[in-house]
Amino acid sequence: QLQASGGGLVEAGGSLRVACVASGRFPLYVMGWFRQAPGKEREFVAAINYSGSNTVYTDSVKGRFTISKNNAKNTVYLQMSSLQPEDTAVYYCAARWNSMSTSRTDYTYWGQGTLVTVSS
Repeated sequence: QLQASGGGLVEAGGSLRVACVASGRFPLYVMGWFRQAPGKEREFVAAINYSGSNTVYTDSVKGRFTISKNNAKNTVYLQMSSLQPEDTAVYYCAARWNSMSTSRTDYTYWGQGTLVTVSS
């Protein structure tokens, strides 16, 4: 079970951190963040492997977003900086076993989402 939190309203250029707490065998999961803007499909944002040693990002957030995890707290974070109105979306955390993936269909477990709104 995944529980996301930390969304909110922020001005363009600002920062925000969203978090996702997981139950179960969290340290073994690959964790991902996806987002879905109104009227658009859910898209990959970032992923991190079970140890935290490997990360991958979609091009549009590279250099602005950082994914990290704390296995002792069963929590994965997405630190977002230099936010822009186009980053406005519901952000979902997801988990899967085994290898890293950027594909939405590869993830088994999903959180409920947290809304991030960036005002211009």
